[in-house]
Amino acid sequence: MIASGLAGSYARGYFIEKFYHHIFSSDVFIQQIIKELGLLEKLEWRTASIGYYIDDKIHRLNTPLEILRFEQLSFFDKVLLAKAVLSARQLKDPFVFDDVPATRWVIEKTNRSVYENFFEPLFKGKFGEYKNISAAWLLSRIKLRSNRTLKGERIGYLRGGFQQLVDKMAEKIESRGCEVRRGCEVKRLVIGNNKVEGVETTEGFLASDNVIITTPSLSKALSIDRIRYQCTICALFGMERSLMEDVYWLNIKADVPFGAIIEHTNLIPRADYGENLFYVVSYLQESDQIWKKSDKEIVDLYLEGIAKLFPNFHREDVKWWELARGRFTAPVYELGYKNKILPYSSHIEGLYLAGMFSSPNYPERSMNGSIRAGFECAREVTKMVGISCY
Repeated sequence: MIASGLAGSYARGYFIEKFYHHIFSSDVFIQQIIKELGLLEKLEWRTASIGYYIDDKIHRLNTPLEILRFEQLSFFDKVLLAKAVLSARQLKDPFVFDDVPATRWVIEKTNRSVYENFFEPLFKGKFGEYKNISAAWLLSRIKLRSNRTLKGERIGYLRGGFQQLVDKMAEKIESRGCEVRRGCEVKRLVIGNNKVEGVETTEGFLASDNVIITTPSLSKALSIDRIRYQCTICALFGMERSLMEDVYWLNIKADVPFGAIIEHTNLIPRADYGENLFYVVSYLQESDQIWKKSDKEIVDLYLEGIAKLFPNFHREDVKWWELARGRFTAPVYELGYKNKILPYSSHIEGLYLAGMFSSPNYPERSMNGSIRAGFECAREVTKMVGISCY
C-alpha cells in the first residue's frame, strides 16, 4: 500500500516522500507509535544544516559563530534577535498572543531591520502574502524548535522512509480484524435527517453509523470548517551530484518562484538511494498564476530559478523529477486561529473530525499532530457509542 495525502511516497526502488518529512524531539506521540510498531531502531536523529539565501549568497545559520557572521544584521540586531528568541522560549503560554500580529511582536521585540532581513522572508516563504499571522504561531514554533546543539538543530527521520510507518499501522489494524480498503476513493458523505448514513465510494456505498473526516476539503464542503488553507507545490528532483554543500534546508530571499529548497540527501546518506535528492517547495493560493500551470511548466520555472541561485547548476544534471500538488496542505495561522480549531464531534450525529484542523496540529501541522488527533478522535467516538478504547 502506498500512502496518499501529504504522507504519500513515490516508489523508485526505494520509498521517498512526495512532500518532505521529518520529526522533532517534541513529537513524542509519533515516537511512541514508532516504538510500538517495532521501528524504533530505524529512527535516526541527525543535525540539520540550515542556510539562508540572501543578496546572492548562502549564509549558514547553525552555530553561534555563523549567526554572528551573518552580515545582513548588525551586532545590535543580533543581540535583539537573541533576546527575542530567549523571551519566546521562556513563555509559559504562547497562545495568549493569539490575537497579536506576529509582525508587530517581532518589530516591538527587535526592530524593523531584524524583521525585514530575517523574519519577513521566512513569513513570505511560509504564508505568501498573508499579513495577519498570529504571534502565537511564531512563539510556539520557536519553543518547539529549540532542540539545538552547537552545530544546529536535531531532527528525526525514519531510515527507509515513513512509508514503513504507514504499512506497519495498516498491518496492525488488519491484525485486529479490521479492514483497510486500498485504492478506494470516497466520493460523497451521505447524510439524512442530520445523521450520518455512510459514504459513497468508487467501490459502491458503505453504510456506517459513524464516520471520521480527516480531509479539509470535505469539511469545507459541509460548511464545517472556517479555517483558511494554503496550497503547496512540491517538486522532487534526482541528480548524480549534490546541489548544495552540506545544507539540508535553504530559506530563500530572491526573485524565484519558490521559498525553500530541501536537499534530502544532505540529511540522509546518498547511499540509501544511489542518487542525490532535493525538494523545491512553494506555498501559495489557487488564484496564483503558477498554480494554474502544467506540471512541466512549473518544473521549468523551478529549474530556471535554481539556475539563478546556483550558476554551476545545469538542467542536464537532473535525471528525473516528480511534482506533487496539495490544495489543503497547511492552515493559515491567522489572528484568532485558536477560536477556529474544530472539535472532534460535529453537529451532525455520527460525524467526527480529525486532521490538520484539530488542536494537536496547532501551532504547526505535522505527522505527530495528525496521528495524535486520530487517536483522540477515536476515543471520542468510542465514548459516544459507549464502548471501551485501549
